[in-house]
Amino acid sequence: MAYFLDSSAIIEFIDGKETRNNISNQKIITNSLHLGEVYYYFLREHNKLTADFWLKKLDVDLIEPTKEITSEASLFKYENKKVPFSYVDCIGYVSALKTGLIFLTKDKDFLKFDSVEFVDEI
Repeated sequence: MAYFLDSSAIIEFIDGKETRNNISNQKIITNSLHLGEVYYYFLREHNKLTADFWLKKLDVDLIEPTKEITSEASLFKYENKKVPFSYVDCIGYVSALKTGLIFLTKDKDFLKFDSVEFVDEI
């Protein structure tokens, strides 16, 4: 099973936490927006040196948002406006759907949606 990782899933991967999703042997598939969130997390929680280290070290395949993905993500966010989804996560979710990947996240707001798995620590 191949996954599109949101920033929370990437952080779990970096932190080396074992998960039931078995992502440790897979290449990270994400977009530059989620990488930006990861970079910001390490800036906030550690420092620029650590953030730069992880940005350089991570081996990722990027699926960048297209006009179609961003417009569908906007529609998804609009249709679910009562749920506090971030726009970046909406883009990630739609990107995963469009490419046949499972969206891997810690965001429980995605609980009722198809093609989503949650980072589940062992």
